[in-house]
Amino acid sequence: MSRRAKRTRGTTPPTLTTDSPCPCGLPATYGECCGRFHRGEEPAPTAELLMRSRYSAFVAHDAAYLLRTWHSSTRPRHLELDPGMQWTTLEVVATTDGSAFHTTGTVTFRARYRHHGKRGELHECSNFEREKGAWVYVDGTFIE
Repeated sequence: MSRRAKRTRGTTPPTLTTDSPCPCGLPATYGECCGRFHRGEEPAPTAELLMRSRYSAFVAHDAAYLLRTWHSSTRPRHLELDPGMQWTTLEVVATTDGSAFHTTGTVTFRARYRHHGKRGELHECSNFEREKGAWVYVDGTFIE
């Protein structure tokens, strides 16, 4: 077997500690930022923070959090995350509504990734709603 065939790069999610930089791109540690949402200590207070925490959950391969923060009407029964997907950077492009004073909101973002070594980008406008008082992801539209 060649040296290249033995590589498993991108198959193991990064180890995030409370002191790691948060993958969502905000200038805080993972523990102070998205980690508190992932641990269930509190819900994300805005649609943008929910979107950022969901991105961080994709980075950490935390399918349970993703399902927990998905609207009941659009949530899949199961979610299998591709171990070859490595999310690298997040850029929030725009937000509409989604604050403590709203019941709906949108977040447009670009998420860059490597999939089995090939670079790519997901550009999406995501829709969020409050369900039982908490922000949840409803669906999204891909932007080309």
